Amino acid sequence: MTVPGPLGGITIIDLTRVLAGPYCTMVLADLGARVIKVEVPEKGDDARAFGPFIKGKSAYFMSINRGKESLALNLKEGADRAIFESLLQDADVLVENYRGGTMERLGYGWESLHARYPKLIYGACSGFGHTGPYAKRPAYDLVVQGLGGVMSLTGHPGGPPTRVGTSIGDITAGLFTAIGISSALHHRATSGEGMKIDVAMLDCQLAILENALARYFASGEVPGPLGARHPTIVPFQCYETADSHIIIAAGNDALFATLCEALACAELAGEARFKDNAARAEHVEELKVALEKQLKAQPTSHWLEVLATAGVPTAPINNVAQVLNDPQIAARNMVIESDDPEAGILRMAGNPIKLSAFDDPSSRRPAPNLDQQRAAILSDLEE
Repeated sequence: MTVPGPLGGITIIDLTRVLAGPYCTMVLADLGARVIKVEVPEKGDDARAFGPFIKGKSAYFMSINRGKESLALNLKEGADRAIFESLLQDADVLVENYRGGTMERLGYGWESLHARYPKLIYGACSGFGHTGPYAKRPAYDLVVQGLGGVMSLTGHPGGPPTRVGTSIGDITAGLFTAIGISSALHHRATSGEGMKIDVAMLDCQLAILENALARYFASGEVPGPLGARHPTIVPFQCYETADSHIIIAAGNDALFATLCEALACAELAGEARFKDNAARAEHVEELKVALEKQLKAQPTSHWLEVLATAGVPTAPINNVAQVLNDPQIAARNMVIESDDPEAGILRMAGNPIKLSAFDDPSSRRPAPNLDQQRAAILSDLEE
């Protein structure tokens, strides 16, 4: 059974593996789609071999393939190709994340499939997309983080190249692909025609550079890493307290005045060098020194209470264990479970898309074992 959601009745044939594509289809499954994961026989998705492991099963794989069905097919063999093509007859969407040209070599490129299955939506999520000089190159998250400029903005000035701490190259591509597929489904509802969605991980990295692009186009200056500081809004960074650090984000002049009053240094808001955001940006290090003089007098817990009471956006710097135990996370059902027959109860991130028309269950079907649903899927094809 799929999770009830707005994509109920939609069937997705999932040829993806590792992260970008599986993350996309996980999102779609969480929204109610039936996802049939077609895997390589014997081996399956590469991620099945990625740790950490629970009783011999990959927690990594299980966390992003929950609620899917698995069917092992060799798309180079005639009998398995026939099964695959039968699946496509009634499918709504095909998703793949091979490098450009792979599907064409298998005989399943967009032009071929569209001619045979005109209503089928084809979602392609690859490192560099299906056009351009890099189209046939392989890519992983780290490759596009570096090539796409994100790593040049990450870390501290003068420090070594630093990867963003989560696989933002894969995840952004998966999310953009899911958006494209949802849009294509809406278009098909009115036109009756399928379409191809071509999403490149590299393109997605450029698309999320936001302020860095604006600064470069406006000034011609190449942005670099700034640690935990916002490039143009001040104060908007991490500050030292008596026992750790605290995030303070005072995004306008009124909030800055409120912050200064809460820190018992109201006079700072009246100084010419801090009178508005432009002035504060010119004197960002001086302001940091002045604010930390106050902040270092008390521990982070004290300032979190004081600033929250005053209405200043603030936060601690949580580690993973701390965020998982945050009451807001619990209230939003953002830690859910699946009960795997071999691995037992697995906790994982929930669905951040909350829909008023559908429940948000706290448990989901586990990720499938390789080829687990073969008999049921083939039986459906015979009906």
